[in-house]
Amino acid sequence: MYDRLPGLVLGYHGCDRTVGEAVLSGKSDLKASRNTYDWLGHGVYFWEHSPARAVEWASHLQAKPRKGERPIREPMAIGAVIDLGLCLNLLDAQFLSQLPIAHAKLQSISSAMGEPLPKNLSLGGSSDLLLRHLDCAVIETLHQLRVDEKKPAFDTVRGVFVEGAPIYPGAAIQKFNHIQVCVRNPTCIKGYFRPREGD
Repeated sequence: MYDRLPGLVLGYHGCDRTVGEAVLSGKSDLKASRNTYDWLGHGVYFWEHSPARAVEWASHLQAKPRKGERPIREPMAIGAVIDLGLCLNLLDAQFLSQLPIAHAKLQSISSAMGEPLPKNLSLGGSSDLLLRHLDCAVIETLHQLRVDEKKPAFDTVRGVFVEGAPIYPGAAIQKFNHIQVCVRNPTCIKGYFRPREGD
């Protein structure tokens, strides 16, 4: 009954201007990420209600390009109107309670195959776990469990992340806190738009 989130959300995707302009003109679509370290599993990623954070992310990738990925020459953010549909909402207790079940299944599979569980890792001395290999594997296992149980697939995954150093001395609020949406079903993206300057 509460699996589907009502209404639409605005998401923002950081990318290179050539990619953004191609998507905005209808010549291309955003491609799903399939990295083993994706925080919310595989799909197209958006910063919920934060165009500035999307541009920051694209600027970060411009300064520190990833191997095998198209370099970002001119960072920009494009907006998307997203219907979350059937959402694996990681801000909801009913869905959070499914993650330990998926973790136990992943553990069982890894053990049977004689392989270690993936691990979440930090980068360059950061205390943030930026490479979420374990979380990605657990979420992907949860998706597979739903397939095996003949349950409907999740359209989107939504999670909140506390990230970065305290925003001021003694703060319990971190500099890069955010909500991300991972769209697995591309039909949930109802349209793209160009964010207005100064909004």
